Amino acid sequence: MKKERSGADGVKSFRSHLQGYPEKLISALLGLEPSCDRLYLAGGTVRDWLLGRSSADLDLVVESDAVACCRLLLPALGGGALVPLGEREDDAARVVWNGLTIDIAGFRGGSESIEDDLRQRDFTINAMAVRLVDLVEDAAEPALIDPLGGHRDLEKKVLRACDHAFTDDPLRMLRGYRLSAVLGFTLSSSTEKAIVACGPLIAGVAVERISRELDLIMESEQARTTIEVMAESGILWHSIPELQSGLGVEQPGFHHLDVFHHSLAALGCMEEILRQPERFFPGQGPAFYAYAGKKGMKKHLKWSALLHDMGKPYVMEVRPEGRITFYNHDRIGRDTFLQFAGRLKWSNEAMDVIGSLIELHMHPFHLCNVRRNAPLSKRACLKIWKKAGENLPGLFLLAMADSLACQGEQKPEGMEEELATLFDDLQKTIDRVIRPVLTGARLMTGRDLIEFFNLSPGPVFATILARLELAMVEGRVCNRKEALDWVGQYLQNKEMPEDTP
Repeated sequence: MKKERSGADGVKSFRSHLQGYPEKLISALLGLEPSCDRLYLAGGTVRDWLLGRSSADLDLVVESDAVACCRLLLPALGGGALVPLGEREDDAARVVWNGLTIDIAGFRGGSESIEDDLRQRDFTINAMAVRLVDLVEDAAEPALIDPLGGHRDLEKKVLRACDHAFTDDPLRMLRGYRLSAVLGFTLSSSTEKAIVACGPLIAGVAVERISRELDLIMESEQARTTIEVMAESGILWHSIPELQSGLGVEQPGFHHLDVFHHSLAALGCMEEILRQPERFFPGQGPAFYAYAGKKGMKKHLKWSALLHDMGKPYVMEVRPEGRITFYNHDRIGRDTFLQFAGRLKWSNEAMDVIGSLIELHMHPFHLCNVRRNAPLSKRACLKIWKKAGENLPGLFLLAMADSLACQGEQKPEGMEEELATLFDDLQKTIDRVIRPVLTGARLMTGRDLIEFFNLSPGPVFATILARLELAMVEGRVCNRKEALDWVGQYLQNKEMPEDTP
């Protein structure tokens, strides 16, 4: 068996990594050897340990009958759950036990040795292994099994695809970019050329798998850089064809980039803002950290930045005087996004949050325009709060990223400062006036409208209660008697323009 000795020093540290796992687990795994032949640690576990990283998971390889090995492991552990992996014909399964994940797979594609199995993996840095028993027995000298020079590539921080990796499984192209984003590695030139050649094959991959890799890229700290190199190789257009329509779409003078490159810049700005939001919204850091700290929210915000203008190519018009317009691009963008997200089978929660941010992303700029001429009214504050709700911080994060990505000559000066002070004013009004009204005792209900005013239930109820809510926010109604008087007056004279929300 060929073993790579250049990684010997790194392999010696594996014993200390192994000590971080429960002794019961290691004993149970070693107990599989008589029934499951040789058991190897491989793949991501070996890669991470060589990088000096801990790993909550264990990736193992056995010659055959991996599923049977997992079934034997459960009673030895005294419990756990068995999860089949891959297609029905794949010999792979997962055991989840006490918060740990143990994946066991049989040799791939009829391989007769561990070296042959490793050669059929995705990237050389994932094509290394070490025999488990050699890490436990003091007399044994553990050696790295590295038939493709993965340890050397690991030291050079290079991602090099194994032979036939992308034709065997085209998703590996996206996985390469994900690993690049997470590990900070670069793809080798030969790997980049292979991706260009094999890019169209991604169309045949299940959308759930594509969606997962794209989300992992967005969850990384290098999303903008990664999306940019994906565009250069063309794999981005095969994965998210909706973005390609923004290439070359010219924008008005306050922009300096076409629609796609502006969206890419907005993604980069969003990553920068999320690292330190108080730099852009002085005094509001806690509010933004709390919002962005919600599960999955940073990923949602990055997606909203990249996709916020996806409606522009569909509504672009050049006026007779040469002026470029994108009327209703926010609404069309939301519709386009929902089609895209539905195709990738995103969750309803992701579709709701990102779709809402896309649809509302111009509202902060409209309010800035209004605020230049007059103080912001409580009516305007209530309106945007009712539309954005708890996603108001996300809306302003998106607006700030959008503004920072615009550097054209016609861009208004101090736009970012305006957005920051507008958010301050909104938060004060919401916290001091709007939230107490909306969360306090209700002065009027639908039942009251039936009993006191003899009205029949219908859409008018929502209209009356919404306008009463506005009157309360503006301080024109403060108690139940005033609420009853207001409704009575409203019903006598429905033409009350000052009460229109």
